[in-house]
Amino acid sequence: MRGLAALYVVLFHCWLYTFPGYPDSRAPWWLDGLMFGRLAVVFFLVLSGFSLAISPARHGWRSDGVARFLRRRAWRILPPYWAALAMSLLVSWFVVPASHFGPPTGKTLLVYGLLAQDTLTAPTPNGAFWSIGVEAELYLLFPLLLFLRRRWGAAVLVACVALPVIVGASHAEGANRLAAHLAPVFAAGVAGAGIIVASDRVRRLPWAWFAVLAALPVLAVGLVQGSVWTVDHYFWVDLALAPAMTMLLAAVATGRPALLVRLLTARPVRGLGGFSYSLYLIHLPIVMAVVRRVAPRFVAPGLPTFWFTLVLALPVSVLGAWLFSRVFELPFQRNRSWTSLTALPSARFRPRRRAGAGGRPDAQLTASGTPSTPCDTRC
Repeated sequence: MRGLAALYVVLFHCWLYTFPGYPDSRAPWWLDGLMFGRLAVVFFLVLSGFSLAISPARHGWRSDGVARFLRRRAWRILPPYWAALAMSLLVSWFVVPASHFGPPTGKTLLVYGLLAQDTLTAPTPNGAFWSIGVEAELYLLFPLLLFLRRRWGAAVLVACVALPVIVGASHAEGANRLAAHLAPVFAAGVAGAGIIVASDRVRRLPWAWFAVLAALPVLAVGLVQGSVWTVDHYFWVDLALAPAMTMLLAAVATGRPALLVRLLTARPVRGLGGFSYSLYLIHLPIVMAVVRRVAPRFVAPGLPTFWFTLVLALPVSVLGAWLFSRVFELPFQRNRSWTSLTALPSARFRPRRRAGAGGRPDAQLTASGTPSTPCDTRC
């Protein structure tokens, strides 16, 4: 599901940079379905809260410790992010700037390198990075959310996060400081993880139909008011759709509907999900380079540029993300420490031991001396 959402974000950016004037752009009306990239990012956050909370939910809503959690999150998120930051800086400096405020500066390197882009302003090297700063702030909030859920339950958890945000909603939503606005959707995902460990009666409820029923009023209002109104009221739309997104995740996590689960577990879709984070990180510089540097040499503006970008930038982004993940993402998923990571090159050239006396090969050891086992890379 994360992979499909990331693919939609790529399509959104192909649309966004082809047709200027967002949200009231000059794009054909039949492409309006591509203009809601923000909702895909909201889904990322709901999914993040949901997936991170599954293990604590199975252990009485307790984690392995705040320091351990933050260390593992940093190990998972930062290496590919920093590599993508370096790539984005090079593209912004030498190919196409990513911001109308000018090329990246030293402040850009400091702000984005420290994941402070949601609180401090600097010329962006990559417009997709805003959500990474938001998610980093939500990770700091995660232990508190677990405490609220453990102590007072799901309803109190959601109320404690959502009510202050709703009361303060009169403040205009700016280009940053979005973590407070999006904390309720993350908390909704955390609360929804409780369905995984609930009784069989609760797990068997038709969560997919509940998701449809919860989404229909929001979609109906958006259809009546129009896409421009929807984009201008994203804050309320985010909050209204978060329950539907959470119930959809609960449905899939409990194995229903079977047709959707079969689709999501098909090998190509699972493969896309495996490098979805890399796809999100690096696609935008590729899309912008194609739209602003390559396409003008071959096609006219408007629809010809859109189709040209779709045909060229989409496969290049997917293939590039797959290669990028092999170098900067998967090694950090499969190895949980620098010791095991740096031991990989030497381990590849280390001769295998012969089979033991009983005919069984000796267990291959990791750098720490423990038998190697398949690594759980779902997080």
